[in-house]
Amino acid sequence: MKRGALIAIVAHMAAVGMTAGQAQGRQQEPRITAFVNVNVIPMDEERVLRNYTVVVEQGRIMEMGPAGSVTVPANAQRIDGSGKYLMPGLAEMHGHTPSGPFAETVMFLYVANGVTTVRGMLGLDGHLELRRRANTGRIIAPTLYLAGPSFNNRTVQSPQHAAERVASAVGMRFGGHVPADVGIVHAIKMGQLTFDHLDGYLEYAGGIDGPIDDAKLDEVIELTKQAGAAVVPTMVLWEVGIIGLGDIDEMENYPEMRYWPRQQVRSWAARVRQRRQAPNFDVEVAQAFGRNRMRVLEALNDAGVTILMGTDSPQMFSVPGFSLHREMQAMLNAGMTTYEILESGTKNVGEYFRNNDSFGTIGVGRRADFILTNSNPLDDIANVADRAGVMVRGRWLSEEMIQQRLEEIARELGN
Repeated sequence: MKRGALIAIVAHMAAVGMTAGQAQGRQQEPRITAFVNVNVIPMDEERVLRNYTVVVEQGRIMEMGPAGSVTVPANAQRIDGSGKYLMPGLAEMHGHTPSGPFAETVMFLYVANGVTTVRGMLGLDGHLELRRRANTGRIIAPTLYLAGPSFNNRTVQSPQHAAERVASAVGMRFGGHVPADVGIVHAIKMGQLTFDHLDGYLEYAGGIDGPIDDAKLDEVIELTKQAGAAVVPTMVLWEVGIIGLGDIDEMENYPEMRYWPRQQVRSWAARVRQRRQAPNFDVEVAQAFGRNRMRVLEALNDAGVTILMGTDSPQMFSVPGFSLHREMQAMLNAGMTTYEILESGTKNVGEYFRNNDSFGTIGVGRRADFILTNSNPLDDIANVADRAGVMVRGRWLSEEMIQQRLEEIARELGN
Protein backbone atom coordinates (compact mmCIF):
# COMPACT_ATOMS: atom_id res chain seq x y z
CA MET A 1 0.00 0.00 0.00
CA LYS A 2 1.22 3.53 -0.76
CA ARG A 3 2.32 5.25 2.45
CA GLY A 4 0.22 8.35 1.69
CA ALA A 5 -2.90 6.20 1.36
CA LEU A 6 -2.15 4.54 4.68
CA ILE A 7 -1.79 7.92 6.43
CA ALA A 8 -5.12 9.01 4.92
CA ILE A 9 -6.78 5.88 6.32
CA VAL A 10 -5.34 6.52 9.75
CA ALA A 11 -6.49 10.16 9.66
CA HIS A 12 -9.97 9.06 8.65
CA MET A 13 -10.16 6.54 11.49
CA ALA A 14 -9.16 9.23 13.95
CA ALA A 15 -11.99 11.43 12.72
CA VAL A 16 -14.87 8.95 12.89
CA GLY A 17 -16.60 7.22 15.76
CA MET A 18 -15.30 9.71 18.31
CA THR A 19 -17.19 8.05 21.14
CA ALA A 20 -16.34 4.49 20.11
CA GLY A 21 -14.38 2.72 22.79
CA GLN A 22 -14.91 5.36 25.45
CA ALA A 23 -17.27 3.09 27.36
CA GLN A 24 -14.37 0.79 28.18
CA GLY A 25 -13.27 2.93 31.11
CA ARG A 26 -10.32 2.16 33.32
CA GLN A 27 -9.38 -1.47 33.61
CA GLN A 28 -9.83 -2.84 37.09
CA GLU A 29 -6.80 -4.22 38.90
CA PRO A 30 -6.59 -7.93 37.99
CA ARG A 31 -7.59 -10.12 40.91
CA ILE A 32 -6.66 -13.74 41.47
CA THR A 33 -8.23 -15.90 38.77
CA ALA A 34 -8.15 -19.67 38.54
CA PHE A 35 -8.95 -21.72 35.45
CA VAL A 36 -9.95 -25.10 36.87
CA ASN A 37 -10.21 -28.50 35.17
CA VAL A 38 -9.01 -27.01 31.88
CA ASN A 39 -7.02 -28.58 29.04
CA VAL A 40 -3.87 -26.49 28.58
CA ILE A 41 -2.11 -26.07 25.22
CA PRO A 42 1.17 -24.63 26.50
CA MET A 43 2.72 -24.14 23.04
CA ASP A 44 6.20 -25.06 24.28
CA GLU A 45 5.71 -28.16 22.12
CA GLU A 46 2.76 -29.85 20.43
CA ARG A 47 0.93 -31.30 23.41
CA VAL A 48 -2.16 -30.93 25.61
CA LEU A 49 -1.99 -30.94 29.42
CA ARG A 50 -5.37 -32.35 30.42
CA ASN A 51 -7.42 -31.45 33.47
CA TYR A 52 -5.12 -28.71 34.77
CA THR A 53 -5.61 -25.73 37.06
CA VAL A 54 -3.91 -22.43 36.20
CA VAL A 55 -3.79 -19.66 38.83
CA VAL A 56 -3.23 -16.05 37.76
CA GLU A 57 -2.40 -13.11 40.00
CA GLN A 58 -1.30 -9.57 39.10
CA GLY A 59 -1.24 -10.39 35.42
CA ARG A 60 1.13 -13.39 35.74
CA ILE A 61 0.77 -17.15 35.95
CA MET A 62 1.49 -17.89 39.60
CA GLU A 63 0.89 -21.63 39.67
CA MET A 64 -0.26 -24.42 37.38
CA GLY A 65 -0.48 -28.18 37.52
CA PRO A 66 -2.84 -31.15 37.49
CA ALA A 67 -6.14 -30.10 39.03
CA GLY A 68 -5.71 -32.23 42.16
CA SER A 69 -2.27 -30.79 42.91
CA VAL A 70 -3.12 -27.07 42.91
CA THR A 71 -4.95 -25.34 45.75
CA VAL A 72 -7.19 -22.54 44.48
CA PRO A 73 -7.16 -19.49 46.79
CA ALA A 74 -10.51 -18.94 48.50
CA ASN A 75 -10.85 -15.42 47.10
CA ALA A 76 -10.08 -16.40 43.51
CA GLN A 77 -12.41 -15.89 40.59
CA ARG A 78 -12.98 -19.46 39.38
CA ILE A 79 -13.48 -20.15 35.69
CA ASP A 80 -14.67 -23.67 34.93
CA GLY A 81 -12.57 -25.00 32.08
CA SER A 82 -14.17 -28.44 31.91
CA GLY A 83 -14.01 -29.63 28.30
CA LYS A 84 -12.35 -26.36 27.23
CA TYR A 85 -8.85 -25.50 26.05
CA LEU A 86 -6.52 -22.75 27.28
CA MET A 87 -3.96 -21.49 24.77
CA PRO A 88 -1.70 -18.41 24.74
CA GLY A 89 -3.08 -15.21 23.24
CA LEU A 90 -2.14 -14.46 19.64
CA ALA A 91 0.01 -11.66 18.23
CA GLU A 92 -0.38 -9.28 15.30
CA MET A 93 3.21 -8.67 14.19
CA HIS A 94 2.46 -6.20 11.40
CA GLY A 95 -0.26 -3.86 12.55
CA HIS A 96 -0.95 -0.18 11.89
CA THR A 97 -2.29 1.46 15.01
CA PRO A 98 -4.36 4.61 14.46
CA SER A 99 -4.20 7.66 16.67
CA GLY A 100 -7.12 9.57 18.17
CA PRO A 101 -10.21 8.29 20.00
CA PHE A 102 -10.94 5.49 17.53
CA ALA A 103 -7.69 3.85 18.55
CA GLU A 104 -9.35 2.55 21.72
CA THR A 105 -11.95 0.75 19.64
CA VAL A 106 -9.21 -0.79 17.50
CA MET A 107 -7.50 -2.01 20.66
CA PHE A 108 -10.71 -3.71 21.78
CA LEU A 109 -11.22 -5.36 18.38
CA TYR A 110 -7.83 -6.99 18.75
CA VAL A 111 -8.55 -8.31 22.25
CA ALA A 112 -12.04 -9.47 21.24
CA ASN A 113 -10.37 -11.88 18.82
CA GLY A 114 -7.75 -13.17 21.23
CA VAL A 115 -4.98 -10.87 20.00
CA THR A 116 -3.08 -9.91 23.14
CA THR A 117 0.15 -8.56 21.60
CA VAL A 118 0.52 -6.09 18.72
CA ARG A 119 3.63 -4.79 17.01
CA GLY A 120 2.73 -1.45 15.40
CA MET A 121 4.76 -0.66 12.29
CA LEU A 122 4.25 3.09 11.81
CA GLY A 123 4.68 5.55 14.66
CA LEU A 124 2.20 8.44 14.88
CA ASP A 125 1.56 11.31 17.27
CA GLY A 126 -0.16 10.05 20.39
CA HIS A 127 1.18 6.51 20.18
CA LEU A 128 3.39 6.73 23.24
CA GLU A 129 0.43 7.80 25.36
CA LEU A 130 -1.71 5.06 23.81
CA ARG A 131 0.98 2.51 24.65
CA ARG A 132 1.17 3.76 28.23
CA ARG A 133 -2.59 3.49 28.68
CA ALA A 134 -2.71 0.08 27.00
CA ASN A 135 0.24 -1.50 28.77
CA THR A 136 -0.83 -0.24 32.21
CA GLY A 137 -4.39 -1.50 31.83
CA ARG A 138 -6.18 1.85 31.66
CA ILE A 139 -7.95 0.61 28.52
CA ILE A 140 -8.74 -2.88 27.26
CA ALA A 141 -5.91 -3.44 24.84
CA PRO A 142 -3.15 -5.79 23.78
CA THR A 143 0.38 -5.20 24.99
CA LEU A 144 1.81 -2.79 22.42
CA TYR A 145 5.27 -2.73 20.90
CA LEU A 146 5.43 0.35 18.69
CA ALA A 147 7.74 1.60 15.95
CA GLY A 148 8.99 5.08 15.27
CA PRO A 149 7.93 7.18 12.27
CA SER A 150 8.52 5.79 8.80
CA PHE A 151 11.96 5.99 7.18
CA ASN A 152 11.66 6.27 3.41
CA ASN A 153 12.70 8.52 0.53
CA ARG A 154 9.96 10.99 1.40
CA THR A 155 10.81 11.36 5.09
CA VAL A 156 14.62 11.12 4.96
CA GLN A 157 16.53 13.37 2.59
CA SER A 158 20.04 11.92 2.86
CA PRO A 159 22.17 9.32 4.68
CA GLN A 160 23.35 12.11 7.00
CA HIS A 161 19.73 13.00 7.81
CA ALA A 162 18.98 9.36 8.59
CA ALA A 163 22.01 9.11 10.87
CA GLU A 164 20.88 12.22 12.74
CA ARG A 165 17.44 10.72 13.33
CA VAL A 166 18.76 7.53 14.91
CA ALA A 167 21.85 8.86 16.71
CA SER A 168 20.18 8.48 20.10
CA ALA A 169 18.90 4.98 19.45
CA VAL A 170 22.02 2.88 18.96
CA GLY A 171 21.13 -0.79 19.00
CA MET A 172 17.54 -0.29 17.88
CA ARG A 173 16.18 -3.33 16.03
CA PHE A 174 14.60 -2.85 12.63
CA GLY A 175 12.23 -4.82 10.45
CA GLY A 176 9.41 -4.45 7.96
CA HIS A 177 9.38 -3.64 4.26
CA VAL A 178 12.30 -4.22 1.92
CA PRO A 179 12.73 -1.16 -0.33
CA ALA A 180 13.25 -2.19 -3.93
CA ASP A 181 16.33 0.05 -4.14
CA VAL A 182 17.89 -1.89 -1.24
CA GLY A 183 16.88 -5.46 -2.08
CA ILE A 184 16.40 -8.35 0.28
CA VAL A 185 19.94 -9.74 0.14
CA HIS A 186 21.47 -6.45 1.25
CA ALA A 187 18.80 -6.03 3.94
CA ILE A 188 19.56 -9.49 5.32
CA LYS A 189 23.28 -8.75 5.42
CA MET A 190 22.66 -5.44 7.19
CA GLY A 191 20.84 -7.23 10.01
CA GLN A 192 17.15 -6.59 9.34
CA LEU A 193 15.31 -8.89 11.73
CA THR A 194 11.93 -9.36 10.05
CA PHE A 195 10.91 -9.29 6.42
CA ASP A 196 7.26 -8.49 5.89
CA HIS A 197 4.93 -9.27 2.96
CA LEU A 198 7.22 -11.69 0.97
CA ASP A 199 7.62 -9.16 -1.84
CA GLY A 200 11.39 -8.95 -1.31
CA TYR A 201 11.68 -12.69 -1.90
CA LEU A 202 9.58 -12.52 -5.04
CA GLU A 203 11.48 -9.53 -6.40
CA TYR A 204 14.73 -11.44 -5.96
CA ALA A 205 13.69 -14.93 -7.07
CA GLY A 206 10.95 -14.00 -9.53
CA GLY A 207 7.28 -14.84 -9.25
CA ILE A 208 5.59 -11.46 -9.42
CA ASP A 209 4.80 -11.69 -13.13
CA GLY A 210 6.60 -14.87 -14.13
CA PRO A 211 8.02 -18.15 -12.85
CA ILE A 212 10.12 -18.48 -9.69
CA ASP A 213 13.83 -19.20 -10.07
CA ASP A 214 14.22 -22.14 -7.67
CA ALA A 215 17.98 -21.67 -7.24
CA LYS A 216 17.58 -18.02 -6.28
CA LEU A 217 14.74 -18.81 -3.92
CA ASP A 218 16.81 -21.50 -2.20
CA GLU A 219 19.73 -19.07 -1.95
CA VAL A 220 17.79 -16.27 -0.30
CA ILE A 221 16.00 -18.66 2.06
CA GLU A 222 19.38 -20.03 3.18
CA LEU A 223 20.63 -16.47 3.79
CA THR A 224 17.53 -15.79 5.87
CA LYS A 225 18.14 -18.90 7.99
CA GLN A 226 21.81 -18.09 8.53
CA ALA A 227 20.90 -14.57 9.66
CA GLY A 228 18.25 -15.85 12.09
CA ALA A 229 15.72 -13.47 10.55
CA ALA A 230 11.96 -14.01 10.58
CA VAL A 231 9.20 -13.51 8.00
CA VAL A 232 5.75 -11.94 8.43
CA PRO A 233 3.85 -13.14 5.33
CA THR A 234 0.58 -11.06 5.40
CA MET A 235 -0.98 -13.41 2.85
CA VAL A 236 -4.63 -12.34 2.77
CA LEU A 237 -4.08 -8.60 2.34
CA TRP A 238 -1.99 -9.19 -0.76
CA GLU A 239 -4.39 -11.67 -2.32
CA VAL A 240 -7.65 -9.79 -1.80
CA GLY A 241 -6.39 -6.21 -1.97
CA ILE A 242 -2.99 -5.63 -3.50
CA ILE A 243 -3.27 -8.35 -6.15
CA GLY A 244 -7.01 -7.77 -6.51
CA LEU A 245 -8.37 -11.31 -6.39
CA GLY A 246 -10.99 -10.92 -3.64
CA ASP A 247 -14.74 -11.08 -4.24
CA ILE A 248 -15.71 -7.46 -3.54
CA ASP A 249 -19.36 -8.13 -2.71
CA GLU A 250 -18.39 -10.94 -0.36
CA MET A 251 -15.71 -8.87 1.36
CA GLU A 252 -18.00 -5.89 1.85
CA ASN A 253 -20.38 -8.23 3.66
CA TYR A 254 -17.89 -9.95 5.92
CA PRO A 255 -19.49 -10.04 9.40
CA GLU A 256 -16.64 -8.00 10.87
CA MET A 257 -17.38 -5.03 8.60
CA ARG A 258 -20.08 -4.11 11.12
CA TYR A 259 -17.28 -2.98 13.40
CA TRP A 260 -15.56 -0.71 10.88
CA PRO A 261 -16.56 2.70 9.42
CA ARG A 262 -18.73 2.13 6.35
CA GLN A 263 -17.07 4.98 4.50
CA GLN A 264 -13.74 3.20 4.82
CA VAL A 265 -15.21 -0.13 3.69
CA ARG A 266 -16.61 1.57 0.59
CA SER A 267 -13.20 3.14 -0.04
CA TRP A 268 -11.56 -0.28 0.14
CA ALA A 269 -14.08 -1.66 -2.37
CA ALA A 270 -13.44 1.24 -4.73
CA ARG A 271 -9.71 0.66 -4.62
CA VAL A 272 -10.05 -3.03 -5.47
CA ARG A 273 -12.38 -2.16 -8.37
CA GLN A 274 -9.88 0.43 -9.58
CA ARG A 275 -7.13 -2.16 -9.43
CA ARG A 276 -9.12 -4.61 -11.52
CA GLN A 277 -10.04 -1.96 -14.08
CA ALA A 278 -6.44 -0.87 -14.61
CA PRO A 279 -5.22 -1.41 -18.20
CA ASN A 280 -2.36 -3.64 -17.03
CA PHE A 281 -4.50 -5.91 -14.83
CA ASP A 282 -4.46 -9.53 -15.98
CA VAL A 283 -6.41 -11.95 -13.80
CA GLU A 284 -4.32 -14.94 -14.85
CA VAL A 285 -1.08 -13.14 -13.98
CA ALA A 286 -2.62 -12.08 -10.66
CA GLN A 287 -3.64 -15.64 -9.87
CA ALA A 288 -0.16 -16.91 -10.73
CA PHE A 289 1.32 -14.24 -8.44
CA GLY A 290 -0.95 -15.44 -5.64
CA ARG A 291 0.11 -19.05 -6.15
CA ASN A 292 3.76 -18.02 -6.14
CA ARG A 293 3.31 -16.26 -2.81
CA MET A 294 1.84 -19.45 -1.38
CA ARG A 295 4.79 -21.40 -2.74
CA VAL A 296 7.32 -19.00 -1.18
CA LEU A 297 5.66 -19.24 2.24
CA GLU A 298 5.61 -23.03 2.01
CA ALA A 299 9.30 -23.09 1.05
CA LEU A 300 10.25 -20.74 3.90
CA ASN A 301 8.34 -22.81 6.42
CA ASP A 302 9.66 -26.12 5.12
CA ALA A 303 13.20 -24.77 5.43
CA GLY A 304 12.66 -23.89 9.08
CA VAL A 305 12.62 -20.10 8.74
CA THR A 306 10.79 -18.49 11.66
CA ILE A 307 7.30 -17.37 10.62
CA LEU A 308 5.55 -14.62 12.59
CA MET A 309 1.80 -14.04 12.31
CA GLY A 310 0.70 -10.71 10.87
CA THR A 311 -1.92 -9.20 8.58
CA ASP A 312 -1.05 -5.49 8.01
CA SER A 313 -4.43 -4.52 9.45
CA PRO A 314 -6.33 -2.28 9.29
CA GLN A 315 -6.18 -2.19 5.51
CA MET A 316 -8.17 -3.53 2.57
CA PHE A 317 -10.90 -5.56 4.33
CA SER A 318 -8.48 -6.61 7.09
CA VAL A 319 -10.27 -5.54 10.29
CA PRO A 320 -7.98 -5.72 13.35
CA GLY A 321 -8.20 -9.02 15.17
CA PHE A 322 -10.67 -10.60 12.78
CA SER A 323 -8.05 -10.53 10.03
CA LEU A 324 -5.82 -12.98 11.90
CA HIS A 325 -8.46 -15.70 11.65
CA ARG A 326 -8.56 -15.25 7.87
CA GLU A 327 -4.75 -15.20 7.77
CA MET A 328 -4.54 -18.49 9.65
CA GLN A 329 -6.67 -20.18 7.02
CA ALA A 330 -4.40 -18.83 4.28
CA MET A 331 -1.36 -20.17 6.12
CA LEU A 332 -3.06 -23.56 6.30
CA ASN A 333 -3.67 -23.40 2.55
CA ALA A 334 0.06 -22.73 2.08
CA GLY A 335 0.90 -26.05 3.72
CA MET A 336 1.63 -25.00 7.28
CA THR A 337 0.35 -27.35 9.98
CA THR A 338 -2.14 -26.18 12.59
CA TYR A 339 0.54 -26.26 15.27
CA GLU A 340 3.00 -24.29 13.10
CA ILE A 341 0.34 -21.65 12.51
CA LEU A 342 -0.42 -21.30 16.22
CA GLU A 343 3.31 -21.24 16.95
CA SER A 344 3.76 -18.32 14.56
CA GLY A 345 1.40 -16.21 16.67
CA THR A 346 2.46 -17.38 20.14
CA LYS A 347 5.78 -19.09 20.90
CA ASN A 348 7.69 -17.50 18.01
CA VAL A 349 6.54 -14.02 18.99
CA GLY A 350 7.51 -14.61 22.61
CA GLU A 351 10.96 -15.61 21.41
CA TYR A 352 11.20 -12.46 19.29
CA PHE A 353 10.39 -10.27 22.31
CA ARG A 354 12.22 -12.39 24.88
CA ASN A 355 14.35 -9.44 25.96
CA ASN A 356 11.21 -7.40 26.72
CA ASP A 357 8.92 -9.82 28.55
CA SER A 358 8.02 -13.46 29.07
CA PHE A 359 4.95 -14.61 27.13
CA GLY A 360 3.83 -16.68 24.16
CA THR A 361 3.72 -19.97 26.03
CA ILE A 362 1.83 -21.02 29.18
CA GLY A 363 4.12 -21.48 32.17
CA VAL A 364 4.69 -20.13 35.67
CA GLY A 365 5.86 -16.51 35.65
CA ARG A 366 4.67 -15.77 32.14
CA ARG A 367 2.28 -13.00 31.21
CA ALA A 368 -1.32 -14.14 31.63
CA ASP A 369 -2.53 -13.73 28.03
CA PHE A 370 -4.94 -16.52 27.08
CA ILE A 371 -7.71 -17.60 24.76
CA LEU A 372 -10.16 -20.07 26.30
CA THR A 373 -11.75 -22.10 23.52
CA ASN A 374 -14.68 -24.50 23.55
CA SER A 375 -12.94 -26.94 21.19
CA ASN A 376 -9.35 -27.96 20.51
CA PRO A 377 -7.48 -25.52 18.24
CA LEU A 378 -4.95 -28.22 17.38
CA ASP A 379 -7.73 -30.24 15.74
CA ASP A 380 -8.94 -27.39 13.52
CA ILE A 381 -7.50 -23.88 13.19
CA ALA A 382 -11.07 -22.53 13.00
CA ASN A 383 -11.55 -23.60 16.62
CA VAL A 384 -9.46 -20.62 17.72
CA ALA A 385 -12.56 -18.50 17.03
CA ASP A 386 -14.78 -20.85 19.07
CA ARG A 387 -14.09 -18.83 22.20
CA ALA A 388 -15.38 -18.93 25.74
CA GLY A 389 -13.38 -15.82 26.56
CA VAL A 390 -10.05 -13.99 26.50
CA MET A 391 -7.62 -12.98 29.23
CA VAL A 392 -5.25 -10.08 28.62
CA ARG A 393 -2.57 -9.32 31.21
CA GLY A 394 -4.68 -11.04 33.88
CA ARG A 395 -8.02 -9.43 33.07
CA TRP A 396 -10.76 -11.89 32.12
CA LEU A 397 -13.31 -11.03 29.43
CA SER A 398 -16.03 -13.62 28.90
CA GLU A 399 -17.34 -14.15 25.38
CA GLU A 400 -20.65 -12.70 26.52
CA MET A 401 -18.90 -9.48 27.56
CA ILE A 402 -16.96 -9.39 24.29
CA GLN A 403 -20.07 -9.78 22.14
CA GLN A 404 -21.92 -7.13 24.13
CA ARG A 405 -19.14 -4.60 23.52
CA LEU A 406 -18.93 -5.51 19.83
CA GLU A 407 -22.64 -4.79 19.47
CA GLU A 408 -22.10 -1.41 21.10
CA ILE A 409 -19.33 -0.62 18.62
CA ALA A 410 -21.57 -1.56 15.67
CA ARG A 411 -24.29 0.77 16.96
CA GLU A 412 -21.84 3.62 17.57
CA LEU A 413 -20.68 3.29 13.94
CA GLY A 414 -24.24 3.18 12.61
CA ASN A 415 -23.85 -0.39 11.42
